[in-house]
Amino acid sequence: METGDRRPLASRNTRWAQVLARRMTAMSVTPNSISQMSMVMAALAGAAFWLSDGTIGGGRAVLLITAALFCQLRLLCNLLDGMVAVEGGKGEADGPFWNEFPDRIADILIFAGAGYGIANPGLGWAAAVFAVLTAYVRELGRATGNPSDFGGPMAKQHRMAVMTVAALLGAVEAALQGTSLLLTAALWIVALGAFLTALRRGHNLVRQLKKSNGLAR
Repeated sequence: METGDRRPLASRNTRWAQVLARRMTAMSVTPNSISQMSMVMAALAGAAFWLSDGTIGGGRAVLLITAALFCQLRLLCNLLDGMVAVEGGKGEADGPFWNEFPDRIADILIFAGAGYGIANPGLGWAAAVFAVLTAYVRELGRATGNPSDFGGPMAKQHRMAVMTVAALLGAVEAALQGTSLLLTAALWIVALGAFLTALRRGHNLVRQLKKSNGLAR
């Protein structure tokens, strides 16, 4: 995990997060290992989504609740790796790689898994591609000397919130009706929202580059 500019998160200032981060800092846990664990959490979330296809009733509901849980554990890893690196002073030289690479893998695993779980893999992969694109534009901004743009409307925490809520409500839907309309809607929201986020960040970056070079009007 790197120690540069960081995504603004209100949860970083909560007491429970600070206590947990201090305990992990006191242990032999590295921020990079926490970042790597986020891929495991995402893989379990994606697998639960995927396995829900063809499962009916209570079994599907349990899998969707499991997927929601691991989506949130993925976010918890994303929160704690930065806190252990920065507040705990355990940042590592290869932190920038482990800060970004696991997140991209995690997005792909979750959204592709959800797509297969509703028998619409194309939609899942579209959500994954646009999610990765939002991060690409952000990192392109950094590579050109600009601050990271963490703006939405579908940044990482928003994507995970949508999928978590959809999975929990989808569990009720699966138990009562045996359909997956909510998860389908969630993937459309993520795909379109991430696409708009990439466009917005790209527009902001182009404007900033022109301004930096004295070309802004």
